[in-house]
Amino acid sequence: MAKMQAMQVTRAGELERVERDVPEPSRGEVRVRVEACGVCHSDSFTVEGQWPGLAFPRIPGHEIAGVIDALGAGVAGWRIGQRVGVGWFGGHCGHCDPCRRGWLIDCRNLRIPGISYDGGYAEAMVAPADALAAIPDECAAAEAAPLLCAGVTTFNALRHSGAMPGDVVAILGIGGLGHLGVQFANKLGFRTVAIARGADKAELARRLGAHHYIDGAIEDVAAALNRLGGARAVLATASSAKAMTATIDGLAVRGRLIVVGADAEPIQVSPLQLIGASRSIVGHAAGASIDSQDTLAFSVLSGVRPMIETMPLARAPEAYTRMMRGDARFRMVLTMA
Repeated sequence: MAKMQAMQVTRAGELERVERDVPEPSRGEVRVRVEACGVCHSDSFTVEGQWPGLAFPRIPGHEIAGVIDALGAGVAGWRIGQRVGVGWFGGHCGHCDPCRRGWLIDCRNLRIPGISYDGGYAEAMVAPADALAAIPDECAAAEAAPLLCAGVTTFNALRHSGAMPGDVVAILGIGGLGHLGVQFANKLGFRTVAIARGADKAELARRLGAHHYIDGAIEDVAAALNRLGGARAVLATASSAKAMTATIDGLAVRGRLIVVGADAEPIQVSPLQLIGASRSIVGHAAGASIDSQDTLAFSVLSGVRPMIETMPLARAPEAYTRMMRGDARFRMVLTMA
């Protein structure tokens, strides 16, 4: 049987290089020859053994860009040689209540590459056909990979935010998620506000497309937003509940705080803050495979691209450590070439 190189987690905290058999797709699955795989903070669920019921050994990775090189029985609509990606959405059950209502990303039995089955820190991986997103020819694999998680998370949240072109929309945080959120907000026609800490972030924010920059280290964020007329939406990409709390009074009437940055600490809000202006706070999951495909297509159309650093697969532990320390600018991507 053919062999491949992979980086697997045998036990919590250990990411090791191994040689594995190239997997064969079962019915309804395809095999993807991986060209690039993004390194996401959520990979820590696998690498650190934090996901409940996680079975080792497991190959991490859910920002996968590659080419189909084998089809399982019953797969329709996809062909060998087609460029595809697989993101956090790695398949749905089709029978739970959210699935029956069409809310596939909220599937109660959601499958996740790198957690439910082996992911993209490898030269090949197998995924259900319903997890696939077509990658446009104009998008390089290394740039497509982060768009399948960080990209779809921010783009999908913004396009469903309720904001209209010309509305004030703020992006909280200019990191792995936020640097894409600022670009998408600008290209969607919003009056884009970037919120971060430090005057040094202002130039980057404007380069990414922000019309305004708020330095949360020295400014009252809510007051600054209100001077702009109030935010129709704040997309919270920074993993700081305290920073999210600071934006709430800066929401316009019927404004929404959309939470995509994870933090275990609570957001502090009083009922009066919400009731008085009909404001709301909502969480937003990434999106299903068709949402990833829409993200890729819009990125090509508008020129949105992630800022990436690449490393070969063999340096995955180094790339993972760099990402976890917050040293990456702004997404680490493993390449298989």
